[in-house]
Order: sequence, then C-alpha cells, then structure tokens
Amino acid sequence: MEHRGRPGSAVRWRRWLVWAAALVVLLLSVQVLRVRRMPDLEPWHTVAPDAELQARDFGPGFTFADYLAQEERLLAELDRLLCQPLGDRPDQVWNRFAAGGANNPLTFPTNWNRTFELRPGTPRGVALLLHGLTDSPYSLRRTGEVLAARGFAVVGLRLPGHGTTPAALDRATREDWLAAVRLAARHCRELAPAPRPFLVVGYSNGAALATVYTLEAVEGGGLPVPDRLVLLSPAIGVTAVARFASWHRALSVMPFFAGLAWQDLEPEYDPYKYNSFPKNAGYQTYRLTRTLQEGLERLQRPGRSASLPPVLTFVSVADATVRVEDVVSALYARLEAPGNELVVFDVNRLARMAPFFAVDPSQRLRQLLVRADRPYRLTVVTNAAPDSTEVAEVVREPGATEPLRVRPLGLRWPDGVYSLSHVAIPFPADDWVYGHPPDGAVGHGARLGLVEVRGERALLRIPPAQLLRLRANPFFGYVEERLGGVVDELTGAP
Repeated sequence: MEHRGRPGSAVRWRRWLVWAAALVVLLLSVQVLRVRRMPDLEPWHTVAPDAELQARDFGPGFTFADYLAQEERLLAELDRLLCQPLGDRPDQVWNRFAAGGANNPLTFPTNWNRTFELRPGTPRGVALLLHGLTDSPYSLRRTGEVLAARGFAVVGLRLPGHGTTPAALDRATREDWLAAVRLAARHCRELAPAPRPFLVVGYSNGAALATVYTLEAVEGGGLPVPDRLVLLSPAIGVTAVARFASWHRALSVMPFFAGLAWQDLEPEYDPYKYNSFPKNAGYQTYRLTRTLQEGLERLQRPGRSASLPPVLTFVSVADATVRVEDVVSALYARLEAPGNELVVFDVNRLARMAPFFAVDPSQRLRQLLVRADRPYRLTVVTNAAPDSTEVAEVVREPGATEPLRVRPLGLRWPDGVYSLSHVAIPFPADDWVYGHPPDGAVGHGARLGLVEVRGERALLRIPPAQLLRLRANPFFGYVEERLGGVVDELTGAP
C-alpha cells in the first residue's frame, strides 16, 4: 500500500522558491511597464555638479565664506555642464537650463537660487531662512525683505541639492542639509551676537529642518539657540509610505530602470523650483521627520527642563502636501512653553465648491475648534460672514472653544479662488513669478501665476493640476503684519 504523507522539507522549499521566483517576475514585469510609460530622462535628470557640498565637507575651519565661494563654483559648473550645451534651441525657450532661454536664472540680474544676505547698518536681530524641498531661497525672498525692513540681518540659505538640477537632489541627504544649517546659524550669530534676538523661519521641508536644528541647539552642543520659530506650511509629518521611497535603488542603477528613481519627470520651466521630484528627496524628508519626532520625545522625558522657543505656524487647511492634523499631533501637542500659536487659513466659504471637494477640509478645522485641551492659541483666517468674500482673523486662546476676538483684516478672497495651498503661503499676491504683478512691474522670467490653461485634454506635457494650483497668497499682507509683530516682540518695541 502506497503511503501518502506530507511533502518533505526539500519539496516545500522548492515550492516556496517557485512562488518567490514567480512573484519577482511579476514585480519586474510591472516595473518594466512603468518604465515604458515614463518620459525619457533629460540631461537635468542625470547631470549634477560635482562641486555640491556634502556633510563631510563641513569640517573644522570651514567657514560660511567658504560655503559661498563653493556656491560660486557650483553655479559656474552648472553653466558649463548643462546650460551651455543646451544653448538657445527654439524648443527650449522656457527651459530654465537653456543658456539662451528666457527663463534661465543664471542670466537674471539676481539669481535667487543662491544664498542671499540682507544687512541693515546696525541689526536689531538676525534671521535665518530655510526654504522647502525642490525650492530655492527665492521662496523666502519676500519674508527676508520684510524682516530686513524692520532692522534684522537676514541669511537666506541655499540648501545642498537645490538651485541647480533635480539630479543634485537625487544625491542630497538630510545630513548635508543639517550641516549647512548649523554653519549658517553660527554665521547668523556673528552678524548679530547675543543678546540680540535670533529668529529662524522655515518653509515646508525647511520648517522641519528649523525644528530639528532647534532641538539640537536646546539639547546642548554649543549651537546658537533661536529665540523664536516661524514655520510656513511645515512638513512635520509624512506618510509611512515615504520610508519605502528608497527601494528603487537596487533597480535604478541599471540604465533601463533609471527612471524608477523618480516620482515625477516634468519639464523644467520654473526658474526657482524643480518640477521633477526624485524619490530620494521624499525618503530624506521621511528620515528628517523621524529625527524630529525622536528629538521631541527626548524633550518630554522626565527630568528634562529644556523646551523649544515659542513657535508661530501658518498653514492652509487645504494642503495636499502636509496635513494640519500632523502639525497638531506631532508638534503642537508636544509644545509645553507658553506663547505658541497656530494660524490656519480656511477655505473660501462663499466659493460654494464643497460639492466638488474630494475631501472636505472643514472637518479638519472643526476638530481643532472643539478641543478644550488645546495648549496653544488657535487663529483662523476665514470669511468674515457667510455671504462675504472679506476675511477676518478669529482668535481662540489656549483651551477656549469660543472666540476671544474677531478682527476684520481689510482683505478679501479673489474671484475664482476657493482655497490657499501648501506652496502659496510664503509668496505675496504681486510676486512676479507666481502671483499677479501689477501693470508696469519689472521682473525676469516666466510669469507663471498669470498662465491660464484652456484647450483639449491630454495635449499638454505639464499636468493641468500643476498650473491650476494657487502659487501666491492673497493674504500675505496678514503674514507680513504678523512677522512685524514677532520682530517687535523680540526687540521689545512698543
């Protein structure tokens, strides 16, 4: 009689190997299809200047002047490697890398892709400005001008991997960014030594960098400690999926799969921001936010007396990049010192766009308003009345569910605008590139805020959503007013 028992271990292992091999083949087939559907890599996706600084370059004796000198060599290398070979081909007229194109920032009177400094005669204080991921110092140019007009010396830092080519961001790491921030912070203190106030302003990924740096400073180590943080659209938390953003490395080293290193491959027509997005950038932001959370957890352990300085944050309740919930749960719920404030820009209640929203952001705001355990001031910029496009500031003190005051701001929602966006907050409405500059304004490059798209679908190489996204803040005057208030408070002005 034949005995039929369970398969032996060798048989089971062979079966598992067959299934594993089949799974690998399936996954590779999916990736092959993805690669075939992706646009071809352009030179700016593969060429990056070798002169870019890395964390290991910031050794003893390396100064901020050395950083600026290396930046000069970096931009010269960019021109030689990429811009000059592209020349002035007619099909590249709006390419930011074309030497003869109208949108090449290397040809502008001021190239805001580089570190900038604004120095009043005798500074009342000093501010360090940290831009966002794929951005450049241009994103905080207006903020710097506001602070400089109030007597602050300003350093607008270009972070490694930015302001050159998207390929450079494929190589950059959070360690490179933090090394540059530490160097710039020390330089700020040289411009305005203590006890003059030190302010750090961070936008998006720069806000995460600002917070991580401040955590390092308050924990010791000889770094200058900021007296105040101002965060714009802070990237405090990212999705857990971001931790797997580096999985492509094993395949993307092979030429056929090189496109897998990229989340987006787009034409590069914006002079001050990359449109293409390497997956490494998302992974580095994930690593940065993990460092931030670990630092906040250390700060809350028993026996720790240090705390973060007061934080003022501006966010849009409609933000496709970061969530207000993450800003609250990951940061504001852990702030113990007094003086913290969260400013939320509501959607336009009169736009009547709610039936078309995929997710109603009003729910996010309602959850904040009803919290009686809120340890920070909550300010909402919203419609002054249900039937009005004028906006007002509604302030609730810590723990209060009812408004302390309502103040009309003398501002209104522009026609056709139903919300702010992640990228709009730091740019004034009259910004030459992203806003609606008035007649007679002088600027350089494409006026992207004036682009209106009408035509047939599937014809443009540029995603229509990218052109529809609001890029300037109609309420930047309010942000400017609040920045002035921070300066007055720090300097003891009446």
